[in-house]
Amino acid sequence: MGKLRDNLNLIFSNLLFGANFSIYVSLVRNWFDFRQLFLLQVGAAALFFIPFALLSPRTPRMRWADLKNILIVTVLIIYGWMYTMLWGATYTNPVDASILATLGPVFTLLIAVGMHREPFSWVRTLGVAAALCGAGILLFERGFHLVEGSEGWGNALVLIAVLSIAANTVIIKPQLQRFGTLWVMGWYYLIGVAITFPFFKDYIDLNRLYTLPPGALAETGILLIFGTVLPMYLLYRGTERLTSVHTALYRYIQPLVATTLALVRHQETVDQIHLLAGGAIFGGVLLMVLGTVLARRKQRAEMLKQP
Repeated sequence: MGKLRDNLNLIFSNLLFGANFSIYVSLVRNWFDFRQLFLLQVGAAALFFIPFALLSPRTPRMRWADLKNILIVTVLIIYGWMYTMLWGATYTNPVDASILATLGPVFTLLIAVGMHREPFSWVRTLGVAAALCGAGILLFERGFHLVEGSEGWGNALVLIAVLSIAANTVIIKPQLQRFGTLWVMGWYYLIGVAITFPFFKDYIDLNRLYTLPPGALAETGILLIFGTVLPMYLLYRGTERLTSVHTALYRYIQPLVATTLALVRHQETVDQIHLLAGGAIFGGVLLMVLGTVLARRKQRAEMLKQP
């Protein structure tokens, strides 16, 4: 039941993250400067998670190495993921963004191999190359020059956000296992408030919420609760107990949800470029999964040979 619950946590977190892409695009194009929405997300998560850090008896046991890792991953999640994703949503569309989000397993594996947590494999390398080619199709479909403010520029920002959250889930795993999800996330957002609000205080405008029409206000509430607080908790709860690569593979749920919402809401259409890019990324990750299976079998065979 424990493993089933962990897998369900990841499934539901990716369902909610998939819906986020449509909401991001809707809100930043029509109602908010993306920095205003960024502060609302940080503030909502801080209100919920910070008490778990301040009131926890685990805090005195924190070592400098733990704090250093939390500082690194806080920057990755606050600026690398949340800020950059909203910035990219200003220019891109939900379909492109969700397809690029499926590169998470590629980046997670590369980082895990670099940190010697996963073995190297030529099959995996071929998979990485195919997946990155898929990303390149989306980034450079209108030429090899990324112009600031273009859709390709937005896709590049989304790619940076995906890389950031992939690195985050690999680096933070020891602290999640040592202290627990709620404690770690409390420190995330305690530090996050300190490194965001002083620099973006000019964008704080709660009166803006009172001027929103009911539909936009509902979207904002959904994003803050069901698009930020809940999926972040579910994601790290699953990451605490499952492998980082395993966690990343569930991101394939996101484009299904995002594409469906984008089509229903007439935010984007699916064309040959999307199908080609998605196919290359999906094929690349399948090769990576095959490489992982072969590598694990090789490891087990070598262990059995040892006296």
